Amino acid sequence: MNRLFLSLLIVLVSSSLAVAQSYNQERTALTNFLVRMYENAPFDGVKAVEDYDNAYLMSVVKLDKDKYKSESALNRVAQVKAMSQASRFFNGSNISEDMIIRTTEKADGTLDTEIIENIREHSVGYVKQLEHLTNFPTEDGLHVFIFITRLPQINKL
Repeated sequence: MNRLFLSLLIVLVSSSLAVAQSYNQERTALTNFLVRMYENAPFDGVKAVEDYDNAYLMSVVKLDKDKYKSESALNRVAQVKAMSQASRFFNGSNISEDMIIRTTEKADGTLDTEIIENIREHSVGYVKQLEHLTNFPTEDGLHVFIFITRLPQINKL
């Protein structure tokens, strides 16, 4: 009787551990897939990606690690930039551009032309549900951060 109870207990505990490992294995597989995808065609910004079961919004931020005093400052800046990119993706933005062309005549009779271009982007919204998936250094000295959030399911026909 004790052996039966002990075997049943072992089976129940091992089955619950197998489910916990499944999540980590799926997350590791997703991380490896997204890192390989990035390394194959590097980009900065957001991209919608799909696996077999889910769709994700992937936000990639590249930062120069030497510009930040601490690791926590680097991580916070990466997180805020990723949320900003996701907000622009979901909520859109308004972009305005002004161009000023200033021409002055020099004493020798030649013209000196100066072009000043001002581009402003305004976006309203906040996306908090981004999850930090991974980060890694690149060959050119930058540090790449990848954030994801699961997109709502879209019924396919």
